[in-house]
Amino acid sequence: MALTTLAEPVRGLSELVDYFASGNKPREKWRIGAEHEKFAFQLDTLRRPSYEGSTGIEAMLKGMMRFGWKGYYENDKLIALLRDGASVTLEPGGQFELSGAPLETIHDICAETGQHLEEVKAVASELGLGFLGLGFSPLWTREETPVMPKGRYNIMRSYMPKKGKLGLDMMLRTCTVQANLDYADEADMVLKFRVSLALQPIATALFANSPFTEGKPNGFMSARANVWTDTDPDRTGMLDFVFADDFGFERYAKYALDVPMYFVAGKRLGRESYIDVSGQDFKAFMAGELPTLPGVLPTIDDWADHLTTLFPEVRLKKYLEMRGADGGPWGRLCALPALWAGLLYDQVSLEAAWDLVKSWTTQDHNALRAMAARTGLKGEIAGRPVKDWARDVLEIAQAGLKRRNRLSGGLVDESGYLGELFEIAESGLTPADRLLDLYHGAWQGDIRKLYETEAY
Repeated sequence: MALTTLAEPVRGLSELVDYFASGNKPREKWRIGAEHEKFAFQLDTLRRPSYEGSTGIEAMLKGMMRFGWKGYYENDKLIALLRDGASVTLEPGGQFELSGAPLETIHDICAETGQHLEEVKAVASELGLGFLGLGFSPLWTREETPVMPKGRYNIMRSYMPKKGKLGLDMMLRTCTVQANLDYADEADMVLKFRVSLALQPIATALFANSPFTEGKPNGFMSARANVWTDTDPDRTGMLDFVFADDFGFERYAKYALDVPMYFVAGKRLGRESYIDVSGQDFKAFMAGELPTLPGVLPTIDDWADHLTTLFPEVRLKKYLEMRGADGGPWGRLCALPALWAGLLYDQVSLEAAWDLVKSWTTQDHNALRAMAARTGLKGEIAGRPVKDWARDVLEIAQAGLKRRNRLSGGLVDESGYLGELFEIAESGLTPADRLLDLYHGAWQGDIRKLYETEAY
């Protein structure tokens, strides 16, 4: 395998396939990456802060630099921070995201997450800001949501309404928690992709935490998950082909080639901002026939950028991204990578999880996805209650974490991070159910109470 260097043009499918194969790693080099987003809000008004101003998102980023973060700029605007393999970035509506470094254990991830949240709280308290862990912005409309100054977001905001009704909500009003995991080779990737894709709606249900829109119940346990059902059918969904016999790196590459492009990064072409190629074809790009950039050929960096614009429930890069969970409180930020590491990084658990779901049909996958968004753990799939499937999944993950035997202080393994998820599965009540109980009970319909009880 000879992967194209960054500056060379990409001309053939084999080079795109090699990109995925270059992610192959032996087990001893497997790592776990955790990401989470959160909503900033002004403590006095509860409004989402703008980018500019003495108490805005830019000020928040600058304040974080005292902790050793280095700034990353686009058109002289501070848009991200970098430190020790981790980054802090901005989503379109100012959602604050930690993309953690690739780490060996869930203990490491939880320590990294805790340090980040302490740093965030230290700066936010000086600026009169708070942060909320939730899957969907509970109070403010799209129009009341500020937009961050990143060139790619302007292109996406213009294109998304052409493809679905909820794409702008996805950009401006959702937050997620995500886990990224490695694979050994193509066969290992295929099995992990199938297991994680089938079980992504179970994670959606366990983490469902977005039952409010514009101050009122919205009819969903996870409004964030529902948003993805009407964002852009070209680049979202359950990817039925992953369960086909011919699935592998090449099949995913062909799928990605069929997804229309959003943009090309302009820097290598001497332009400061992103170049709008929305709706155009990557295959035409490879032939030098992109209407916007005639004669220009893509590099492997352009391919990597394009892959970030695909939004299925599980996404392949040089690793697998688990994308199905709502944002939430500190403890559940550690629980999500624990769940997926327990399922995917122990071979016995991986095979047991596949045995659990291998008989599910395409109709089962899609029905469960819709059900998880609307009713969480309530309902039935493949003849059993969803909460019973969730309990089985957690037991498999717990056993996998115990076999991993990664100890903190020589005493405690990683399985304890699943504790809250077991409580959720056993009760059948998602975090969203509990928030709704508070809304109709102790809060007496006052959504502002949410900002008091659920802030970090």
